Amino acid sequence: MEARLNLFGSPVAAKFGKYINSAGKVVTDSTLPKATQELVKIRASQINGCAGCLDMHTKEAAHAGETSVRLNLVAAWREAKVFTEAERAALELAEQGTRLADAAGGVTDEVWANAAKHYDEEQLAALVALIALINAYNRLNVIVQQPAGDYQPGQFA
Repeated sequence: MEARLNLFGSPVAAKFGKYINSAGKVVTDSTLPKATQELVKIRASQINGCAGCLDMHTKEAAHAGETSVRLNLVAAWREAKVFTEAERAALELAEQGTRLADAAGGVTDEVWANAAKHYDEEQLAALVALIALINAYNRLNVIVQQPAGDYQPGQFA
């Protein structure tokens, strides 16, 4: 399988990638827990069907010490006992933020209030930015049918 467009070879796509990756560094360097960041990226990528991001973020999470049990249960986080209340709040915010077109009004006040119980303002800002960012990456990869499977942890560091 080959991508429809080489995102790394196109000058426009490469320049865009440079800027979007800079935005991602702001989130990465925030106080939002790294495990939460990866779980959110994985959940949004599952919803959006982005194999490239799932390949990357499951491998990065495992490389950072995340357990296979937790990685395997992200899609069923509501029924799983392995996530903290804070992680569950982040995953629910990520789901509603990813599925904006599925519900009039977007993210509910209840979901926002639950996230705000667990994260301070800076962490909430990072979480919102992360949800927007991973959805942008997902859309890039899904639109061009970016193949997945050969990502190595740290490949783009």
